[in-house]
Amino acid sequence: MGKLRFLTAGESHGKGLVAIIEGMVAGLPLSEDFISYHLKRRQTGYGRSSRMKIEQDIAEIVSGVRLGFTIGSPISLVIRNRVWEEWRETMSIAPHGKQIEPLTMPRPGHADLAGVIKYDIDDIRPILERASARETAARVAVGAVARRFLEQFGVVIHSHTVSIGELQAVLDIEIDWQQVEKSPLRCASTKCEKAMVAAIDRAKAEGDTLGGVFEIVVDGVPVGLGSHVHWDNRLDGRIAQAVMSIQAVKGVEIGGGFAMAATKGSQAHDIIEPSTEGPFSWHRVTNRAGGIEGGMSNGQPIIVRAAVKPVATLGKPSPSVDLRTGKVAKAHYERSDICVVPDAGIVGEAMVAIVLADVMLEKFGGDHLRETLTNYRAYLDVPGS
Repeated sequence: MGKLRFLTAGESHGKGLVAIIEGMVAGLPLSEDFISYHLKRRQTGYGRSSRMKIEQDIAEIVSGVRLGFTIGSPISLVIRNRVWEEWRETMSIAPHGKQIEPLTMPRPGHADLAGVIKYDIDDIRPILERASARETAARVAVGAVARRFLEQFGVVIHSHTVSIGELQAVLDIEIDWQQVEKSPLRCASTKCEKAMVAAIDRAKAEGDTLGGVFEIVVDGVPVGLGSHVHWDNRLDGRIAQAVMSIQAVKGVEIGGGFAMAATKGSQAHDIIEPSTEGPFSWHRVTNRAGGIEGGMSNGQPIIVRAAVKPVATLGKPSPSVDLRTGKVAKAHYERSDICVVPDAGIVGEAMVAIVLADVMLEKFGGDHLRETLTNYRAYLDVPGS
C-alpha cells in the first residue's frame, strides 16, 4: 500500500507518548510549534476532564528534522506526560517490591474485560493505560506533520461539531471556520452552542456523559487519489478505517452516507453538467458523494462524519463484576471526560490528513518536496511546472 506509515507508543500515565513517522519527503518545513499548535486544539473542547489543564501538550522533535526542514529519514516525536511524577510507582518500568492494588472491576464500553482475557492478566490497569484516548495526542502530532505536507498542495482540512446528544446544529450553507475555532464546542452555530453546553453541564451533574457527531471537510483535493482496482486501495475505505480506529467512534459515513439509503438513485447522485469555469469542462451542482466515487477522489470537497459514543467512564459508575470474586461491583472510575466530540473532530482531522498525505505520496512520489510538487503540477498541467 502507501508510502507513509507511523507507529505510536506509550501509556496514559506513563512517561510520555512516542510517535515515529516513516516515508515523509525531505525539504518539508516543520517546527515543534506547528505540531504543538494542533495538540493544543485537541485539548480545548468543552466537557473535557481537568487533565487537559494539566498536560498542555508539547511535541518534541527528536529526529528527522534539521534546520527547520525534514531530511527524509524517520521523524520521531515525544510528548511527555506531566502526570508521570504522580504515577511513577504505579507505572514503574522496573519492579520495586511495593504492593500495587490491581484494578479488577472492568468498565462496560471499555477495552478492560476483553483485554484482560486476551492477554491473560488479572489487572485492567495495563489495558486501560494503552486503550486510553490519551494515545490520540500522538496521532494528532503525526497528523500535524501530514497536514504540513498537504498544505504545500493547497489541501485544507477542517472539522466541526454536528451534534451533541440529541441536539443538532443548524448550519448555514457556508461554514464560518473562524467561528468554529473560537467555539468551545467547535460548533458553527452560536445559537445551538448554548443548548449543547447546557446539556453537557446537566450530564455532568447527573454523573453521566454525552456523545455526538463531528464532520470533517477537506478542500483542495485533486481528482484521482486512491483507486478502484483493489479493495484496500479505495480511498473511502482507507479513510473510514482510519476514522473508525479513533477511540469511541462507532460509525463513519462519507457524503450523504446513511441518509442516501432512503433515497432513490435519481436523488442520490451528483449530476455532471458542462462548465466553462475551472480546470475542467464539467462541474457538479451537488456533492452527495462526499468527494469520493469508485474509491477515488473526484475533485469535490471530501466530507466525512463520525458518530462518537458517550464516554464509557461515568461519574456514577455502571454495574460490573469484580473479576477476583465474581460478585456484582461498580465499574472502576478514574478522572473522566463528559463529552469528547469537539476534540474527537481534531483527531479525525489528523487521521484523514495521514491518509491523504499517504495517497498523495503514493500518487506523486518523490524523495524531496520539490520532486513531489513537480510531479503534482505536471499531473494538473499547471503552466510553468
